[in-house]
Amino acid sequence: MIGLSPLSVALLAAVVTGTSAAILAWRERPEAGATWLTVLLVGQVWWTTFLVFELEAPTVAAKSLWYDVQWLGVVVIPVGWLLFALEYTGRERYVTPGFVAALFVTPVVTIALVAAGDPWGLIVADREVASTAVGSFLRVDTGPWYYVIAGYTYLLGLFGSFPILQLIRDDARSFRGQSAALLVGTAAPWASSLLHLTGAFPVAGLDPTPLAFAVSGVAYLLALSRFRLLTLAPAPRRRARQLVFEHLHDPAFVIGTEGYVIDLNQSAADTFGIDRRAAVGEPVDAVVPRYGDISVEESDRSPLSIVGTNGRHPYDITVRSISDGHDRPTGEVVVFHDVGEYLGQQQRLDVLNRVFRHDVRTETNLIHGYADLLREDPTDEHALTVVKKSASRILDLSERTRTASELFDPMAKSAPPVALDALVGEVTAALRTEYPDANVSVEGDVPAVRVPAVLRVVAESLCSNAVRHNDSEPPSVWLSAVTDEGWVELSVADDGPGIDDAEREVLKRGTETPLEHGSGLGLWIVKWGVDQVGGSVSFAEREPRGTVVAVSVPIGGDEGAAGGRNAGR
Repeated sequence: MIGLSPLSVALLAAVVTGTSAAILAWRERPEAGATWLTVLLVGQVWWTTFLVFELEAPTVAAKSLWYDVQWLGVVVIPVGWLLFALEYTGRERYVTPGFVAALFVTPVVTIALVAAGDPWGLIVADREVASTAVGSFLRVDTGPWYYVIAGYTYLLGLFGSFPILQLIRDDARSFRGQSAALLVGTAAPWASSLLHLTGAFPVAGLDPTPLAFAVSGVAYLLALSRFRLLTLAPAPRRRARQLVFEHLHDPAFVIGTEGYVIDLNQSAADTFGIDRRAAVGEPVDAVVPRYGDISVEESDRSPLSIVGTNGRHPYDITVRSISDGHDRPTGEVVVFHDVGEYLGQQQRLDVLNRVFRHDVRTETNLIHGYADLLREDPTDEHALTVVKKSASRILDLSERTRTASELFDPMAKSAPPVALDALVGEVTAALRTEYPDANVSVEGDVPAVRVPAVLRVVAESLCSNAVRHNDSEPPSVWLSAVTDEGWVELSVADDGPGIDDAEREVLKRGTETPLEHGSGLGLWIVKWGVDQVGGSVSFAEREPRGTVVAVSVPIGGDEGAAGGRNAGR
């Protein structure tokens, strides 16, 4: 370094460390923050390099030229720092073209003034050569814009430090080391710049900030190599946590300690028909469904039945408290788990188990008993009739079991919604063909709407039961349908003996016992089909005799709902 001033030699050391760090950062692209960290480091190297040129220049004009060139590095450093901090910590949603352009307005104005020769002295009012023991540099009298760009630099530096500071107390040791190195790397230039602005630096008029870049370069090199700054950045972790909440299949709400909604995911908005923007800041009771029935202590709470955009479904609800670093409560997360499919599967297993263990066994024993009678007297017509009827009942059970199995097969392709008027027409036509003696009629006009395809199986089962268990001569069945605010109600009425109260109670309770169980699978298929599309079923007495069964389902239905599988076969 023969012929160079001592200050220039020190600055070249900062250039070497800064260049090394910039190369490492550039090689890590496209990792989060790599590009903007490179911009920051290049800005530091640029400023330091041309300060060396200024120190070694022999004339005022030459020193002024290199002084002006340095401004390009000066103004990009704070912008690079802020944008790096945002991307590195997972706040890349703020790094938009518009935001970046806004950040560069002040730097561009500064460069434009410098390029124009600063005719009004807004940046530098006067300049002269100062010869010192450490070198010869340009001493300037600053103008008003100089303090504007200085304040802008400190402001961006402060904003960029906030997200980095949050990592100091992170549980991950690597993130703590990274953030500490970054803060050291940015604090050293800040401190030296303040010494210059306050006149506390021993060499009056000399800005020692580029000297501090040597400390920055070492700190950034340590962060890049020892703490894997860009290959182990916290940005993916922060983004992953956001994605887990945002794309969680279950609806989730974040509630503040004062009882206001802080956030909700897209599933909650879609499931319960909530406007996300309007919901934030609203009282929890006005947004979260049945929040008054939820509490943290009720771990054994039964599922809550809630009507959403896809109909009525049972939800198991979990509540988790949120605390800050001092274990102070800051809110809670409420998650709704749709357990309708799970409960339906349990019901189907219980009922089918009863069918095979009770109904089929009963019919089989009956066939065995009368088969012995037929062995003794092959002409016994009564025994032959009983065997045939029993075999028919077993066949009917097997067909209904197959229907239930195929209807709710999770691997089957979903059937699209169907037109209600066509569905009613097909069901009544099939019923008249199977039972030509029955009086089957449709009351009123059938609404021209589309309904879940599973409603066909539900209607077939209701109509079949209405005729088969009807002791009137001839049996009569009436169908009707009405719509109301996105729902359609299909009613099937008959003039039979009615449905036993015990059987209704079994359906309402959802479980069977050895002493209390349904008489078959017909009504269970109705319940399962309606439950799968978020509907409901109700029973009423018909005057003077009979029963009215009404099923209510959402209009249109969900093509992907389990209840629609194979329903259109």
